[in-house]
Amino acid sequence: MNKKTLRFQQAVSALLFLAVIVLLGWLSVQFKTEFDWTANQRNSLSAASVKQLGNMKGPVKVMAFAPSGPENRADTAQFFVRYTAVKKDMAIEFVDPIKNPTKVREFNIQQVGDLVLEYDGRRETVRSGDMNEASVTQALQRLSFAEQRFVVFLQGHGERSPVDSGAAGYSAFEQLLKENGFASQPLNLGTTPRVPDNAALLVIAGPSSALQPGETKILLDYLAAGGNLLWLSDPDSPPPPEELSKALGVVFEKGTAIFPEYAAMTQDPSLFLTATYPPTPVTQNLTENTLFPIARALSTDPTAKPDPAWQPQPFLQSTQQAWIETGPLEGEIGFEPEKGDKPGPLTLGLLLSRNLKPAADAPQPKTPDDPVPVGKPQRVAIVGDSDFLTNAILAQAGNGKLGLNVVRWLAARDDQLDITVPEARDQSLSLSPVMVLLLEIGFLVLLPVLLLAIGIGRWLSRRRR
Repeated sequence: MNKKTLRFQQAVSALLFLAVIVLLGWLSVQFKTEFDWTANQRNSLSAASVKQLGNMKGPVKVMAFAPSGPENRADTAQFFVRYTAVKKDMAIEFVDPIKNPTKVREFNIQQVGDLVLEYDGRRETVRSGDMNEASVTQALQRLSFAEQRFVVFLQGHGERSPVDSGAAGYSAFEQLLKENGFASQPLNLGTTPRVPDNAALLVIAGPSSALQPGETKILLDYLAAGGNLLWLSDPDSPPPPEELSKALGVVFEKGTAIFPEYAAMTQDPSLFLTATYPPTPVTQNLTENTLFPIARALSTDPTAKPDPAWQPQPFLQSTQQAWIETGPLEGEIGFEPEKGDKPGPLTLGLLLSRNLKPAADAPQPKTPDDPVPVGKPQRVAIVGDSDFLTNAILAQAGNGKLGLNVVRWLAARDDQLDITVPEARDQSLSLSPVMVLLLEIGFLVLLPVLLLAIGIGRWLSRRRR
């Protein structure tokens, strides 16, 4: 090969190399690809946040109160890149609190870094120390609904209380509801003899004494008017009055549910643990275990004929090994049908739904194109256990997610079902003292000695040549 041919090939190779570099540079400007290799995808929005943003049809504005200068605003800007990548009409506006004291007072800003989110004329504030995906997405959930409706907790019969911070109270569940856009309030029918009109649903959680006839009448009127209800009934708590059970078409079985398949693991045959659920709106994406310390079984009443009829859907069911123990939980427990025990599978949670008939004064269609009046949808959920939402149990496995899904379903917030933002698993690194010592020895002693040995070895090798 002569020199001219060689130089020509070298020139062509150089031109091709430059062309490849130019092409790669152009492609890097036209297309952008990112990979998130962190545990739990902490640098990407979770599916829950993406779903919430998809439910919000209008623009979202975020006002971030931070001093001027990129160094003061970089973290906030980088944080919201994930949100704006999903929701193109989310705008981030930075406000210098020093130059805009009027806005600081108007939005009740307490410290640098506070955020104000606006959507459809409503506002939510996220404090600077709470700027994380869970807090921001929960604020977006609260902004999604214009009408403030309450989760009303019945009191006065020994029910679980949303203000009780003890192990048997519901204060943690009430806080979970608050974080996800639900306000709550107590109701004592003895002092306020009606369910308020702004109630999204009424919760009756494990009463220890029976309702009075007048209170039963109030609840029947509430159901007849289309009210939504969550009733949590323990084996040792009185079941709803017979008139209410008939109106719902539900039988509250007497006795305690027994689960022998869990006895070896939990040492308690009355404890129900499951990660398998029938396909219902509240459980369709639930994969976590849920725990129910002691439960009663439920069944539908074929003799009840409420009008319109309820459509039942079991969402908690046991295996065939379970049974209803009608005797005391003492000594050796076994299935004894001759003493009234009933075999499984057992229903422990039940969803009921129906459409009420349109009001008599509803406008009737005058032409074939006019809409036909549709009745009001109504929902009821019944669980044979009230312990699973207590402060002592709520954080166990998926109990909080299940309870929140039930409330969302009852409040007709179907588009928020399963929107629960998980915490990143790799936010902190915890090392034992032994592991810290090994790392110190490795980096401060072994690694320098190894590098020194390699250097000495190469030096000796060169001297021998």
